Amino acid sequence: MNLEIYYEYCLSKKGTTEHFPFDRDTLVFKVGGKMYALSSLIQWEKGEPTVNLKCNPDYAQELRAQYGDVKPAFHMSKVHWNTVAINKEISDKFVKKMIDDSYELVFKSLTKKIQIEILDPR
Repeated sequence: MNLEIYYEYCLSKKGTTEHFPFDRDTLVFKVGGKMYALSSLIQWEKGEPTVNLKCNPDYAQELRAQYGDVKPAFHMSKVHWNTVAINKEISDKFVKKMIDDSYELVFKSLTKKIQIEILDPR
């Protein structure tokens, strides 16, 4: 997966916005004002891309045990967030599934009003 595919995939999720709230290097994707994915642009440039994704705590542990390229997230809650190395042992398809899961977790945490506004913007 390259940066353009990652970027376009995240932006294809309904209601997604991009931000740089921490610095000019850390690209953050949000839905309803809440983060669901973030990544260092410098790591992409170095050829060592990673992405931090929100995850169900039990499933996060399972993924870490199963894949060496899934680790507790750097600078995030290690209970709810994983850092996933891109272009390693994990397929692009599975990375997209983890992005989907992260998006859904965050989307479901939004108020019903915000969910409706995202799904049916008028």
